[in-house]
Amino acid sequence: QVQLVESGGGLVQAGGSLRLSCAASGRTFANYAMGWFRQAPGKEREFVATISWSGVTRYYADSVKGRFTISRDDAKNTVTLRMDSLEPEDTAVYYCARASRIFSAGTLKGPEDYSSWGQGTQVTVSS
Repeated sequence: QVQLVESGGGLVQAGGSLRLSCAASGRTFANYAMGWFRQAPGKEREFVATISWSGVTRYYADSVKGRFTISRDDAKNTVTLRMDSLEPEDTAVYYCARASRIFSAGTLKGPEDYSSWGQGTQVTVSS
């Protein structure tokens, strides 16, 4: 089973940038779609971004579109979330996740589409 470890979170002022990384152990990384989700205190976990197993297709939540960029490097077993123009509303614990099924088609926006999760990394944006 794949293990996912996020890093790169921290405290940043509004308008700043952060780069989150998710490192996957094992060989079961390529050929799976990957996603980022976030959960703010008192709120449900919400979709942020996803990238297809091929890396060709990316999809973003409306709230982050144009500010966040997801990418993957299968040779390094990593998926990255570049976050620019951060807002206080982006404050949350960010989780990366691997899709449940290999070669998944379509846009995977629901937590139910993913079966492996990291422990999360805290992102705090001050105003």
